[in-house]
Amino acid sequence: MADVSAIGKKLKKKFPNAVTKVKTFRGELTISIDKDYIERVAKFLCGDKASNFDYLSDLCGVDKSRLGSSNTFEVVYHLYSLKKNHRVRLKVEIPASNPIIDTVTNVWKTADWHEREAYDMFGIIFEGHPNLKRILTPEGFEGYPLRKDYPLKGRQPDSLREVYRKGKE
Repeated sequence: MADVSAIGKKLKKKFPNAVTKVKTFRGELTISIDKDYIERVAKFLCGDKASNFDYLSDLCGVDKSRLGSSNTFEVVYHLYSLKKNHRVRLKVEIPASNPIIDTVTNVWKTADWHEREAYDMFGIIFEGHPNLKRILTPEGFEGYPLRKDYPLKGRQPDSLREVYRKGKE
């Protein structure tokens, strides 16, 4: 396994304006990236022979809008290199009021469903995604259930409530 801190240093050198923070905790590298650079950083990490992050194992959203004075969401990318056997986590903050970020489906095909899930659960829009539509909730579902402002009892239209009731009978 490679020294993961070298990946952070290399990325900081290649994209000095993109990398906002590099942190290693218990051998796991987390790199915070400015949202405008996510596609370029992803292409570099995937194509670079030394890092070779050829697999996006997960992408998820995080609602940080009620943590302290933050009013942001976070998109977290978990990357893995099958050949090098090392991992890195990328974190990108986006404003909760305008949750838009570029897609990475052109870098990793697995991003397709991960980005659709983040869209469905958080309302994060992945600019350039080839098929950005809901994947987990039924047609007609209103709102984004993993956002902090989503009501605990839900807020679905009567037509959907009837579908849910019939399913329980």
